[in-house]
Amino acid sequence: MSDVQIREVDEADIDTVLAEDINFEGTLNFEKSLMIKGRFLGDIKAAGELYIDTDAYVEARVEAEVVSLKGKVKGDVFAYTKVELFSSAMVDGDITAPDVIMESGCRFNGICRMESPLKGDKMGDTKCQGPVISRKGAE
Repeated sequence: MSDVQIREVDEADIDTVLAEDINFEGTLNFEKSLMIKGRFLGDIKAAGELYIDTDAYVEARVEAEVVSLKGKVKGDVFAYTKVELFSSAMVDGDITAPDVIMESGCRFNGICRMESPLKGDKMGDTKCQGPVISRKGAE
């Protein structure tokens, strides 16, 4: 079996970087590439690529063309092309993407749907795409 290699990105090639000392809360909409190195809470809707660096913490619904994770994400991740989870990545939420690459050592707690999310969906819309499972007495 061959090892899967995720391409490292050079920070100089990224259009915008939210540095380590940035704590941002709100909604991010962007067209080009963005790297988060600090803390972000809110919603992210991007036409470009999103990079979440090793020490970053993101608590958000994330939607982008490509999502490349080295840090921590709490929330659902939607990518139109692919999601990359490096060995240092931690995701607590569902992933929807046609291509998902996970390095050994990453942590993912959620459901993975191997399909492209529908472009143009309104932010926050969630549609049930399968059976609902409930446990009796789990309250």
